[in-house]
Amino acid sequence: MNQYYEGNQSQKGTMPEHDIMMRGRKLLDISGVKQVESFDNEEFLLETVMGFLSVRGQDLQMKNLDVDKGIVSIKGKVFDIVYLDEQSGEKAKGFFSKLFR
Repeated sequence: MNQYYEGNQSQKGTMPEHDIMMRGRKLLDISGVKQVESFDNEEFLLETVMGFLSVRGQDLQMKNLDVDKGIVSIKGKVFDIVYLDEQSGEKAKGFFSKLFR
């Protein structure tokens, strides 16, 4: 998984694990979460060790949050999971502007 992430890797080998496990499109377990930026019943915005992650769906709820381990569990109907990267050439725009296009 780390071969696809091109972020700051100056501390090679010390990056925490980041995994996403989905069960039946209804339960999502995400590890490597640094911070929950925002959430509601339609979208979660998470800062992970590999960048910002947007989870969109319907009737989304935070089932479990373990801040010490960096684990978030979300239940509800998941429509999409998207990493918000700055590689699209829109350097003047930030992560949040991409959310509200």
